[in-house]
Amino acid sequence: MAGASLCQELAALRRRDIDQEGLTVTVRRAQAELQSGRLFDKAPKSAAGVRTVSFPAELLGEVTRHLEQFAAPGRDGHVFVGPQGGQLRRSNFRDDWVKARKAAGVTSELHFHDLRHTGNTLASTAGASTRELMTRMGHSSSRAALIYQHMTSDRDRTIADRLGAMIRESGGEEASG
Repeated sequence: MAGASLCQELAALRRRDIDQEGLTVTVRRAQAELQSGRLFDKAPKSAAGVRTVSFPAELLGEVTRHLEQFAAPGRDGHVFVGPQGGQLRRSNFRDDWVKARKAAGVTSELHFHDLRHTGNTLASTAGASTRELMTRMGHSSSRAALIYQHMTSDRDRTIADRLGAMIRESGGEEASG
């Protein structure tokens, strides 16, 4: 399940995976939980799951604040931990998510996986190609990436405006009717 995969990747992120100078996050592993409750790191589902994703410079302050206030200490400290500082666990993640969502004043209709959907839709709107979305998401198939490439009237207007700029730049004239 994609939502579980996202949680597993976030739970396995370490401080050393965040490059504040290069503005990137590198996904190298996913967390797994045995029935006994033992947690361990494993490789992502596919080779495409190992990836480095850039984040906007405008988020650096929030990333830095999160690392200073909420992440476990040390280069190998987990970026995301539970309320008591322990590793995230699938068994209590939902409760932690509900508490965080309520604290942020966000509606209960927002599911954790909606954050991924929003981020990928915004990346698509910013001009990411299907291949670029696949890379950012860690997918080897275009099927999932296509879900995020919604056509919106705003995007359609942007495309038309860019096409117009290309016509003007090439010396083309406005069509006369």
